Amino acid sequence: MSKRIIQINELLREHIGDIFVHALNLKPGVLATITKVDTTPDLRRADILVSVFPESESDYVMNALKREKWKIQKALYARLYMKPLPKLSFLFDPTASKADEIERILKSLE
Repeated sequence: MSKRIIQINELLREHIGDIFVHALNLKPGVLATITKVDTTPDLRRADILVSVFPESESDYVMNALKREKWKIQKALYARLYMKPLPKLSFLFDPTASKADEIERILKSLE
């Protein structure tokens, strides 16, 4: 992955995270965190991996992101002056639950 793509991924993660805080209205006690941004080399698409706590609310958060996708995209357009600005797609990142499961298995082996 080129240095430019890495920098764009970090820039998108930072700005979208800020947009989450200010523009995304979630139920109290639900937290959505961007774990990774993966932008295509041609800058046409960006997959945003989102971790949700508590994980039982993941469907709710993913539906909220799907519903608010264009609002988030528009807010990102207003912040960044780059062309092309990638189209966003939000994906659930189950890494945290998998890590917990592995940790439980390791503890049970002791």
